[in-house]
Amino acid sequence: MQLPARGLSPTPRMTQSKTYLRHLLMSRSEWMEARLHAKAAENGYGDITPSMVRLYAHLGSRPVPLSDLARRLAISRQAVHKMASEGVRAGYVEMLPDAVNARIKLLRFTPRGRQMAESARRELDAIEQQLVDMLGQDRLDTLKVILAAPWSPEELS
Repeated sequence: MQLPARGLSPTPRMTQSKTYLRHLLMSRSEWMEARLHAKAAENGYGDITPSMVRLYAHLGSRPVPLSDLARRLAISRQAVHKMASEGVRAGYVEMLPDAVNARIKLLRFTPRGRQMAESARRELDAIEQQLVDMLGQDRLDTLKVILAAPWSPEELS
C-alpha cells in the first residue's frame, strides 16, 4: 500500500526509506498539538506550554496526586511539581493536600483552568470535524477503533 506524501514531512532527526507507523503517529500528534496550542493563544491562553498541555490532559473533574501524574507522564515528581507550580502561578490549577495524607499533593483545575480545558475540548471537536471533512466519518471511526484496540497482550489484562 502506497502512503500519501501530502502533509507528511520527514523527521529532522532521521531519514529513512521505510515509513514507520511511529513517525506517522508522531507527525499527526504534533499537527494536533500545534493546532491546539495556536488556538489556545487565540483564546487568551498563550502562556500554556506544550508540557503544561500534556499535564493538563491528565486532569479531569477530580484532584489527581502529583505522583500519579508523574507516573502517567513518565517523568519525575520534581518535573511535575515544577509544571504544576507554573500552572498555579498562571491561575490554571491549584495544589492542595490530600484529606487523608497531607504529604500527598493533589492538583486540580481552578475555574480559569476549567474554562481553558473547555476551550481545548471545543477545539478537539473542531479538529475531529475537520478530520471528518477530510477523511469521512467512517474512516475516522475506523481509525479510532484501531487506536483504541489493545496492541499487546499486556493491554488485554
